Amino acid sequence: MSISIDVWSDVVCPWCYIGKRRLETALGRFEHDVTVTWHSFQLDPTIPAGTREPVHEMLAKKIGAPASQVRAMTHQVTQLAEAEGLTYDLGNAISVNTRDAHRIAHLAGEHGLGTEMHEALLKAHLSDAAVVDDPETLVRLATAVGVPAAEAADVAGGTKYGAEVDADIRKARQLGISGVPFFLINNKYGISGAQSADAFLGALHKVHAEG
Repeated sequence: MSISIDVWSDVVCPWCYIGKRRLETALGRFEHDVTVTWHSFQLDPTIPAGTREPVHEMLAKKIGAPASQVRAMTHQVTQLAEAEGLTYDLGNAISVNTRDAHRIAHLAGEHGLGTEMHEALLKAHLSDAAVVDDPETLVRLATAVGVPAAEAADVAGGTKYGAEVDADIRKARQLGISGVPFFLINNKYGISGAQSADAFLGALHKVHAEG
């Protein structure tokens, strides 16, 4: 039987990158084919386009916490990321509106490169402190994974795939998804959050056994 996993994720979400790695670990231990499709979700769609702010400052304002508490929070998630082989640089990461990044991801998906593009965007923001609403950055990342440069530039400089982003977010609302990452297996079983690789593997075996 074929197994599909639909994943809602935001490219600036530290837990989404951790969840992606844990899912990949589970898939590496699962003996059957699985198709993974990435969907857009914006943790904060209210950020005005073009607004850029250090993540630490954004978090301090958002949760009304002192800088020391924000540093402790980001240190904790950084350590969890390290356990999955990821290196975060949240101290230098820049908060942006992610709509343009998601539009580029949809273009990549049309070329069968959705997973590679999502990986590139997560790494760019969380590990490399790149600004992922910058058109040049988006084109560079897209071409690096194999998207034709002219197409990437056309999308980065315009509004194409905006409807697809909106459709993903609308679907998330319909499913009651309020946070990411969220994984939907065979349109039947939902897994919320960056669960362990064992939890993913158990769910996959269960779905496969049910046929």
